[in-house]
Amino acid sequence: MHDKIVEVVKIVSSVTLFTAVLFPLVRWIAIHIGALDYPNERKVHKKPMPLLGGLMMFFGFLFGYMFFAPKSTQMLSVLIGSFILVITGIIDDIKPLKAKEVIIGQLAAALVVVFYGKILLNDVSFFGFYFDFGWLAYPLTVIFIIAVMNIINLIDGLDGLAAGIGTIFFTTIGVIAFIMHNIGSLEITLTFIMLGACLGFLIFNFNPAKIFMGEIGSMFLGFMIAVVCLVGFKAVTLTSLVVPLLILAIPILDTFFAILRRVINHKPIYVADKKHLHHQLLNKKFSQKATVLIIYGVNILFSLASILYVLKDRKLGIIVYIILFILVILVVLKTNILIDKANKQVKKGKKK
Repeated sequence: MHDKIVEVVKIVSSVTLFTAVLFPLVRWIAIHIGALDYPNERKVHKKPMPLLGGLMMFFGFLFGYMFFAPKSTQMLSVLIGSFILVITGIIDDIKPLKAKEVIIGQLAAALVVVFYGKILLNDVSFFGFYFDFGWLAYPLTVIFIIAVMNIINLIDGLDGLAAGIGTIFFTTIGVIAFIMHNIGSLEITLTFIMLGACLGFLIFNFNPAKIFMGEIGSMFLGFMIAVVCLVGFKAVTLTSLVVPLLILAIPILDTFFAILRRVINHKPIYVADKKHLHHQLLNKKFSQKATVLIIYGVNILFSLASILYVLKDRKLGIIVYIILFILVILVVLKTNILIDKANKQVKKGKKK
C-alpha cells in the first residue's frame, strides 16, 4: 500500500509541476501569435485573455505518458487523437473555425481511437440492466467521444470551471481505483496523469485567471475524460460506465438544458447563448469565484454519491443520486435556464 501511495504522489506531483512551469512559455506563445479571447456581450471577462492553456495540459500529459504510462496500441491511438485535437484547437484559437470544421477534427480523433485503438463501448451495465451493442459499438463510441468533448466545451465559461470539474472527475476515479486496489492499469495511470495536468493548469486558470484553456483544452480534456470512461469504467475492473457519467452530472445536465432551451425557443442547437447554469448563478449576484465554488460543491456531491454507490451501498447511492437530481431540477425551475421568465411576463402583459 505504501508503495502505491508513493507512486501515485510521484505521478501527480511531477506532472503538476511540469505542467505549471510551462505557463510563462505558453502564455508568451499565445500573445505572440494572437491567440487571444476578446471580451464581448456574451463573455464574462473584461480584457483580452491568452488562450492555448490547453497546451499546458497536453504537454503535461505527454510528460506523464513518457515516464509513467504503459506503451500500447491503445495508448498510441490516444496520442494520435490528442495531437489531431491540439492542431484543430490551435487553428481555432488563432482564427475561429466553423462548427462543422471543428466537428471534422473531433470526428477524426474519435475514429482513430475507435478503429485503430479498438477502444469501444461494447456494452453497458447500470443499476442491474445490461446492454450489448454489437456492431453498433463503433458509431456509438464515436458519438460518445464527440459528445463528451462538446459537453466540456460548453461548461468552459468561467475561470477554473472546466479544469476544476476535470480535477474532481479524475480525483473521484482515482479514489475509487485506489480503494479497490486497481492501481497500475492503463486507465488509472491515465487518470493520475490527467489529474496532475489539470492541477498544474488550474493554478493559473482559477479566478482571477491568467490564461484560458481555449478550444485545445476543452476538446483535449473532454477527449481524455471520454477515453478514461471507455477503457476503464465500462469494464468489470471498476464498475459501470454510467458511474463516471454521473460524476459529470452537472456539465451533462447543463448541456441537456441548453439543447432543450434552444429547441423550445426554436433556435439552432449550435447557437451560443448566455443562459447556462453558471450564467444563472451570476444573475443571482454571485461572484465568479462563488459561482464556480458552488458548481464544484454540487459536482463533489455527485462524486461522493458515486463513491458510495461503488464502494459501500448501491441502493443508498441510487437514493442520493435521485435526491441530487431532484434538487437540480428545482434549481432549474427557479431560474431562466429553460425559459426566460422575464420576457414571458412582458409578452403576457402586451397581450393584455
